[in-house]
Amino acid sequence: MTGARKIRVLVVEDSPVVQQLLAHVIGEDPRLELAGIAASGEQALRMVDSLKPDVVSLDIRLPGIDGFAVTQRLMRDHPVPIVVVASDVRDLDIPMRALQAGALAVVEKPGSMARADYQTVARHLCTQLTIMSQVKVIRQRGRPRSGDEETRGDGGRGKGAPVPTPPPLPPSVVKRQFRALGITASTGGPAALVKLLRGLPTNFPLPVFVVQHIGAPFVAGFASWLGSVTPLPVALASDAPHRPGHVYVAPGELHLTAEPGGMRLIQGEPVCGQRPSGDVLFSSLASAFGAAAIGVLLTGMGEDGARGLTDMRRAGAYTIAEHASTAVIHSMPGTAVRLGGVTEELPIDKMAARLLELVSTGVEPS
Repeated sequence: MTGARKIRVLVVEDSPVVQQLLAHVIGEDPRLELAGIAASGEQALRMVDSLKPDVVSLDIRLPGIDGFAVTQRLMRDHPVPIVVVASDVRDLDIPMRALQAGALAVVEKPGSMARADYQTVARHLCTQLTIMSQVKVIRQRGRPRSGDEETRGDGGRGKGAPVPTPPPLPPSVVKRQFRALGITASTGGPAALVKLLRGLPTNFPLPVFVVQHIGAPFVAGFASWLGSVTPLPVALASDAPHRPGHVYVAPGELHLTAEPGGMRLIQGEPVCGQRPSGDVLFSSLASAFGAAAIGVLLTGMGEDGARGLTDMRRAGAYTIAEHASTAVIHSMPGTAVRLGGVTEELPIDKMAARLLELVSTGVEPS
């Protein structure tokens, strides 16, 4: 009896030195095998068609067409899971645009075996390639407008999940005054966050706290990029007061908690394998704000955020999970639904309107 089939990886990288390094990293992992190496975007497009790899390791700075254009074209013509491998963690504009276009993750390039953290970075790369190879991506429909690209996977749930029509808000919710919004996302989250936050006006009356699972070296660049493509000011969260209409992103390797007077960052142990953790953020909102909080759990693999969202609902908060019809991976929101932690499920393009309805109809309780 033979072992499980190895995951076939196409490496897209123009540097011969880095090509050899990535080939070595992939060859050392028993889960993976090298399907081929492409030195340009054009070559990558041809090789995906002929080799049909399980996952693509994609450099961004390529001769000819860049990684953003490669992602767009692959998602349109030959859908395949894409992991962006970036060397410069300070300039994230193109890799973040690639995530918007349909890439599933962005990870740090191992760089050199001489690095002190080489083994950690290499292991993380291989793990992400393994995980993302399991996501079933689907073909983009038509040619999307630049900046609004979306590619979905069925997340193991099957295609064609019916899309719900949001019902009217009950009177008890209409009369409520909300004071805080928490959002947690993982795989597929950057594109979902952009779509949600773009629907909120600059005078949005609540502080917005965000946990996005992304490699720690990329968090600062991610927050900066998110602020450049959405209307609300975005900053890394810190031990400081919060302000309405501002988005606070949890920094790498620290849990974020929120209370009426401000925010606190906590070292702590990982929760559900994550630090920062959506469970920690949501549970703090449940304790500090109770029924005056809103929790939103977006696309992602695993279960982080599901139990914290359930804590919020038990405390009377209004909780929303991304519907299976738009989630790249429905595991996180689906777990929250199974636990009874969700007030309603909504596709990502309906969420901003629901949030505006929630915050614009509330009145101060008597």
